[in-house]
Amino acid sequence: MNYKQLVSNIKQKKSFLCVGLDTDYNMLPKFLMDSEYPIFEFNKRIIDETAKYVVAFKPNMAFYEILGAAGWISL
Repeated sequence: MNYKQLVSNIKQKKSFLCVGLDTDYNMLPKFLMDSEYPIFEFNKRIIDETAKYVVAFKPNMAFYEILGAAGWISL
């Protein structure tokens, strides 16, 4: 997303809300642990439910890097 797209998104949604995706693997709901990439599934649910209100999502890289390849795939 570039600056122009961000400003357009802010005007369209009348929002400045940015959601941080700082997903702690150890805090995920147990029902997601059976999926291949539980962090991806958790974040997808957050994004799907908040997308109409949010102008941007910001992942915290440290939460993904610590999981190695699975973290990068989830991101």
